Amino acid sequence: MASVERRKDGRPGYVTRWRDEAGKQRKKSFTRKVDADRFRSEVEHRMNTGTYIDPAAGKMTFQSYAEKWRAMQPHRPNTAARIGYALGKHVYPVLGQRPVAQIRTSEIQALVTGLDLAPSSVRPVYATVRAILGAAVRDRLIGHDPCQRIKLPELPHEEIVPLTVDQVDALADAIDPRYRALVVVGAGAGLRQGELFGLQVADVDFLRRTVTLDRQVQPKAGGGTLVGPLKNRASYRTIPLGQVVVDALAAHLKDYPAKGTAWIFRDPAGNALSRNTFNDTWEPARTGAGLPDVTMHDLRHFYASALIRAGLNPKVVAARLGHADASMTLKVYTHLWPDDEDRSRQAIDDVFRRDVPRLRPVKEA
Repeated sequence: MASVERRKDGRPGYVTRWRDEAGKQRKKSFTRKVDADRFRSEVEHRMNTGTYIDPAAGKMTFQSYAEKWRAMQPHRPNTAARIGYALGKHVYPVLGQRPVAQIRTSEIQALVTGLDLAPSSVRPVYATVRAILGAAVRDRLIGHDPCQRIKLPELPHEEIVPLTVDQVDALADAIDPRYRALVVVGAGAGLRQGELFGLQVADVDFLRRTVTLDRQVQPKAGGGTLVGPLKNRASYRTIPLGQVVVDALAAHLKDYPAKGTAWIFRDPAGNALSRNTFNDTWEPARTGAGLPDVTMHDLRHFYASALIRAGLNPKVVAARLGHADASMTLKVYTHLWPDDEDRSRQAIDDVFRRDVPRLRPVKEA
């Protein structure tokens, strides 16, 4: 329990004393006894309700706490590297030496507004800051979250324009023959880049014409590659393959034989591909195809647009792409689904003509 007593150093005033949750003796001085009593009541209430915040805890700098937070996160290596870079480059120069308890909402807004980044790149930086300060609230270093009502830059409305079949063919023709099938599989199965690089021979069932995704290959900090889990639970999936894709894979394995757990797509030395090194192959291919701005992710968009054009519903398209839910699929590709105005009109006409009583009597002639 807390207590209030007169100062013992001969100076006027009162001291509130209490022990924190760790049993450490704490004290705070006041000029008036009424203030000391009020503070004692507040401390006792917070200790009893589990909302006590150590006044000294908030003195820890943002950078010190953020580094402790980072060390506790189950981030994948690439995610950890990306967050570490963003904090060091954009956040620590502004907030790094600020005591956590002194950071204000206006400072967070100034940080967000001052970032010299595209709107889509501002969001992950802000999300990291918000996650760190949210953890500080849960750890009771601070009593409130300063990341409230922060205005983020508006994202530009950009509709995806899928590649045409001719453009995909041009990419397949322009790339190193060793990776022609990689283009076909990317466009014909909608795999992410890391999923493509992580394909092994045993993942393909040529009889049933399916491919099962169980891993991805990502670049490792400092060079090399890292074999890791897929992006999310929905990414673990089995995709039906068209005959065009099956034939391309069969031809590829005939020219570049491999078995079992060997990588289907690999460099001449037999190593797994890396996004960093594969760019040296992709860059001249897209330039040679007359598509200098196309990325490998555009092959995935092509696949999604083909499914939508064929009439597959959003839930099926989401499952094929490995999206966590169909809302993400609709957010990205909703403009590609046909409007079906005539079918909408017909649906209403059919209801009123067949199933619903007339709304008003028909006048007899």
